[in-house]
Amino acid sequence: MPYIEFRDIVKKFGNNTVLDHISLSVEEGTLVTLLGPSGCGKSTLLRCLSGLEQVTSGTIILDGEDITHRPVSARGVGMVFQQYSLFPNMNVEQNIAFGLRMQRCPQAQIEEEVRKAVALVELQGKEKAYPGTLSGGQQQRVALARSIVTKPKVMLLDEPLSAIDAKLRKSLQIRIREICRQLHLTTIFVTHDQDEAMVMSDVIDLFHAGRIEQSGTPLEIYTAPKTEFAAGFIGSYNQIPLPQFARIIGENIGSSGAIIAIRPETIALSRERTQKNDSYDFQGNVIESSLRGNVIRYSLQVQDAVIHVDVLFRSFTRFDDHESLWLTVPKRDCLMIEA
Repeated sequence: MPYIEFRDIVKKFGNNTVLDHISLSVEEGTLVTLLGPSGCGKSTLLRCLSGLEQVTSGTIILDGEDITHRPVSARGVGMVFQQYSLFPNMNVEQNIAFGLRMQRCPQAQIEEEVRKAVALVELQGKEKAYPGTLSGGQQQRVALARSIVTKPKVMLLDEPLSAIDAKLRKSLQIRIREICRQLHLTTIFVTHDQDEAMVMSDVIDLFHAGRIEQSGTPLEIYTAPKTEFAAGFIGSYNQIPLPQFARIIGENIGSSGAIIAIRPETIALSRERTQKNDSYDFQGNVIESSLRGNVIRYSLQVQDAVIHVDVLFRSFTRFDDHESLWLTVPKRDCLMIEA
C-alpha cells in the first residue's frame, strides 16, 4: 500500500483550475520530485498535502489515514521553503528546538535531538550563532534541521535551493539526499530545475498545466520521454517532425503524426562519413558553437532543420563555424513520439 496517495485531486482558484484530477502515489522512504515549469501546479499540490491549501475535491491519504481536511498541526508534515523563515531573535539551537518546545518535549530530549540534528546538517560550532550571521546555505541547513528534528511522517521541500549559488547548491543537493536516505525519510521535493531533479530523485513526477505528464525514475524520464512536452523539458531533445526527419535520412519510417526526439549527446560528429547499419548518418553545416563547462554544443543546419549536438570538450576535436560535417546517430536513440 502506498505511503502517500493523492486521489483525483482538483484545486481551483476561482475559475482557474490549478490541479486537474491529479492521482499519484509515493512509497515510504523515497524521495519524489515534482518537476515542471512555473505555474504548473507542483507547489500547489505540496501545499495541499501540508494543509496550507484545501483541495477543491479529491482525497489525500498519508500512512493509511485520510488527512484531506485535517489542520496543518495534525498532519505530521515538515516543510522547508525557499524563504528560510528562521526566527531572527533565536540562535541556531533555539530555531531547531522550536518545534520540540511546541510539542512540550522534556528538556533533556530537546537537547539530545538538537545535538543530533546539528551534526546531521554539519553545523557543529554554529549552535549559538544567529541567522543574520549565517550564509544562505547555513540558514537553509538550519531550516532543514528544524523540520527533521520533529520526526515528521513526510518532509516537504518547496524549491529550497533556488536562492543559493550554484556550487553550494550542488553540495546541498547531495547532502539532502544523503540525509533522507540515512533517516529513511519520505520526502517530496519541488523544483523547476531538471538537473536538480535528476541528481536527487528516486522518482520524478513531471507536471504540465495542472496534470502529470509522465512519472518514472530519472533514467526512465530522461531516456524514454512519452510526450512532446516531456522530450522538450527533459534532456534538451532535438524534436523533428517525422516527415522532415524522413527527408533528412532519405527513408520512409512511419506515420506523419509523430516527432523524432534525439538527445544531443547521442549524435556523433565527424569530417568523414561513417556508415553503420544500426545508425543514420547525414550531413550538416555548423552554424555556431558554445562552451558549456566540459561540453561543447554545436548547432548545425541540416536541410531545413537545426540540430544540436553535445560533444565532450577536447581541444583536438574542435569544429569551425560553417564547416560541413557528418552526423551519425544510432537508430535506437531516435525516439518516435506522437505529437
